[in-house]
Amino acid sequence: MSGTYPSEPEFQAINVSSRHNNLFSETVSGRVQVRALGGQRWAFTARYNRMTRQEFQPVFAFVTSQQGRLGSFGIVPPVIGSTSGDATGTARVNGTTPAGETSVPVDGFTGSIKAGDFVKFNHGKVYMVTEDRSGPGNISIEPALVTDVADDEQMVYNDVTFTMRLDNDVQEYDLNASEQYEYQVDMVEVI
Repeated sequence: MSGTYPSEPEFQAINVSSRHNNLFSETVSGRVQVRALGGQRWAFTARYNRMTRQEFQPVFAFVTSQQGRLGSFGIVPPVIGSTSGDATGTARVNGTTPAGETSVPVDGFTGSIKAGDFVKFNHGKVYMVTEDRSGPGNISIEPALVTDVADDEQMVYNDVTFTMRLDNDVQEYDLNASEQYEYQVDMVEVI
């Protein structure tokens, strides 16, 4: 991983998408077959307000240093990177949970973690909580765990760092007549 995405200036807007890999076919009569291939990933399109040269150059320098899709970086997205609930404490896995599970027993925290919040264990994948959870108990997540999580492993629910890479090799910006830079960047999760 090559660094952390600049947190300043903040994004004006962020589009979050969930990418699932499925094979889909539909016959002329309407019969449908779908098969999941696995490998869900999060993707972001981050847009900035117009920026001055001084604001823009560090952002574009970082993006350029990634060499297109070659590099990867950490990013804590504003707002969605932390729980919308009121959880406090250090959440820890309560018993080993194997890959493929969508429910993880967790203890060590009080308060609530809300459906739609992101969480992360000691591996690179980020998961979304699918049901509200108040206090210790089973946290429901999607997608299913990509690897086993060990007993007493920490579950991060605030300042969740996504490991991302650029979604394409070409990066470009617009410079208007008022010398304001217009820029958006597309990134996808690295698993």
